[in-house]
Amino acid sequence: MELLKVENLCKVYGNGENEVRAVNGVSFSVPKGQMVAIVGASGSGKSTLLHMIGAVDRPTSGKIFLDGQDVFRQNDHELAIFRRRQVGLIYQFYNLIPVLTAEENITLPILMDGRRPDREHLEKILDMLRLKERRDHLPSQMSGGQQQRVSIGRAVFTSPQLILADEPTGNLDSKNSAEIMGLFRRSNRELKQTIIIITHDENIARQCDRIIVLNDGRIISDEANASPKEEDHNEI
Repeated sequence: MELLKVENLCKVYGNGENEVRAVNGVSFSVPKGQMVAIVGASGSGKSTLLHMIGAVDRPTSGKIFLDGQDVFRQNDHELAIFRRRQVGLIYQFYNLIPVLTAEENITLPILMDGRRPDREHLEKILDMLRLKERRDHLPSQMSGGQQQRVSIGRAVFTSPQLILADEPTGNLDSKNSAEIMGLFRRSNRELKQTIIIITHDENIARQCDRIIVLNDGRIISDEANASPKEEDHNEI
């Protein structure tokens, strides 16, 4: 069943001789439960595309549908609620609140929504992320890999329909990168979440179910990965 549908999406900056088409007529769909890698060189438009899918940035033209909902028919207030409830965003540089503990960072979107965190669900997420012993630690007291696990926890805790990750391993060494990808696979399998990962790392892309390649704002390849290559995650 189709979860995400992108129709002729464009993002244009500037005009006339200074016009830049960062995303240029992109169309694709993603079924529920699929794990997709979007790859391409720097400047290919992949982060711009991800930010529009996550409703962080509005397109110049084109449409995005999530579970049949026309995302950009909503006003700014509705889009803010949409981002909190239906999309989980993960960035390369974690974007954690420095004065909040790991647990507080993870539960923040729920609290901002005026809801009470489900403690049983929280314990499950902390256990999956191996953060129970770090739940009361501030970001400055954690390693880069631990901080990225907190950012993943924050994204998945609200049980969004779609997880979007922008170069989530770009700031990590190979061991931590393998751990993070293992967590994405677990989230995909156990929590049934649809995941789109922006990456320039071929090894990361090969672990996904499908690989979309962008160049100059256009899709030049979109292929299923029949046998996703999973790294050894015995330590996770």
